[in-house]
Amino acid sequence: MFIDDTHFEEWMKRLMKRFDEVLLRLGNPPTKDAPIYEGEKLLDDADICLLLHISKRTLQRYRSNKELPYQSIHQKIYYRESDVMEFIRKHFRKRKGRPDPDDIHI
Repeated sequence: MFIDDTHFEEWMKRLMKRFDEVLLRLGNPPTKDAPIYEGEKLLDDADICLLLHISKRTLQRYRSNKELPYQSIHQKIYYRESDVMEFIRKHFRKRKGRPDPDDIHI
């Protein structure tokens, strides 16, 4: 089966358009609304791991050692934004080339 140049061009344009849409979605995932509890934004494990550049196991260790307070709501673990910021201030010293912990905004 052969197709002519015109049909081929049309199909390629459609495919490229779809491909661009998929890449755009992957590069800019839809933002999720953070849950609010008692007027404060809550962050989940994935948020904390990305923010602190740590593994899930390291995050578990922070919880187990009671270094980072957390709350369990409907069998899911959340961290208050203020607790996370306090944890960053206590545990991350300012180093050359790193942002000041007081300048970090979630």
